[in-house]
Amino acid sequence: MSTKVTKEGMYLSQSGYKNLFHKTKLNLEMNSDRTHKEDDMTNTYSTKTERVPMSSLRKTALVAGVFYVLTFVSIPTLGLYGSVRGPNYILGSGPDTPVILGAILEMIVALAGIGTAVTLFPVVKRQNEGVALGFVGSRILEAATIYAGFVSLLSIVTLRQAGAGAGALVTGQALAAQYSWTFFFGQSFFAAVNAVLLGSLLYRSRLVPRVLPMLGFIGAALLLASWIATVLGLLGPGQVSPLAALAALPIALWEFSLGIYLVVKGFKPSLITAGM
Repeated sequence: MSTKVTKEGMYLSQSGYKNLFHKTKLNLEMNSDRTHKEDDMTNTYSTKTERVPMSSLRKTALVAGVFYVLTFVSIPTLGLYGSVRGPNYILGSGPDTPVILGAILEMIVALAGIGTAVTLFPVVKRQNEGVALGFVGSRILEAATIYAGFVSLLSIVTLRQAGAGAGALVTGQALAAQYSWTFFFGQSFFAAVNAVLLGSLLYRSRLVPRVLPMLGFIGAALLLASWIATVLGLLGPGQVSPLAALAALPIALWEFSLGIYLVVKGFKPSLITAGM
């Protein structure tokens, strides 16, 4: 009898050990699966949060776009220069701050204009290096005329601060006229030249949607036509007229749209950028 009980007890003990072993094994497997799932989730999260580095081509487009947008910071000069271009500014009184601020804004525009050409040159020269160099040269000449223009207005401010008086009226009016003509030749004529040069490079390379350089071509034609009409005196006296301002809108839209596109989208895939 005792032997039977012992055997049954041993049998029950062995069964208990087996059940305990299976439960322990099952728990270990469940813990292992849970650990693997957590690791997979962690790796997936890390992969999703990891930033893709910006390519050098995308950086070029971004910088060029920012430079193009910066060329519009001088728009307030239309109001800031209102008084200094008057015939009796030297004899008047009041702050000269608007003129100084306008000069700073135009300096930014001049440098930003050169920046657009220098930044885009390594890319667009793959399409046509000669035209790309022409675009850089045109931007530099444009910047030079901008500098000559606002320096002439700052010279009027200097005469006023020095108390030159009525004897400097003619000189002040001459300097104001110089600004008008430098603006007319610099930020009007060269804007059309820049649109033709860069527009042709972008149109042929397809780096941007072709509608953008087409807009530049239309703007250049209108601006050049109004420029010639103004030189011939067909649009009335002075270098600024409502028709001339209206003709300048398409080319302004072309430059602003190009800048925004380069900042937001960058360059489109093109044969000339292969390997960059």
